[in-house]
Amino acid sequence: QVQLVESGGGSVQAGGSLRLSCAGSETLGRGYCLGWFRQTPGDGREAVATIRSGGGRTSIADSVEDRFTITQDNENRLWLQMRDLKPEDTAKYYCAAETRFALPDWNRCGQTRSDYDYWGQGTQVTVSA
Repeated sequence: QVQLVESGGGSVQAGGSLRLSCAGSETLGRGYCLGWFRQTPGDGREAVATIRSGGGRTSIADSVEDRFTITQDNENRLWLQMRDLKPEDTAKYYCAAETRFALPDWNRCGQTRSDYDYWGQGTQVTVSA
């Protein structure tokens, strides 16, 4: 059972930056997927950025490309660096892990909620105009 805990959310003005962190209770082997999703009230959970663990392929949503970066360190931690934040980035951000299939580094991670089997509780990001 993997436990994920997000931190780093908060309130910022448009143009500001935040760095989200997700601490995992264990180290995933190479080839599994980690991701950041976000959700606003009444909407579905959308993928923001994903990475295949161990330095594999990353994927960034078009809406945040060139502003958000996903990275993974060697201490069970996943990061989301967010720059030039916009009011439309306001959402609750969730960390997710998929531990069922270890695939090659070049393989793109799933982009839907059902592709992941572990979730954190989320951290709120609010961007004011």
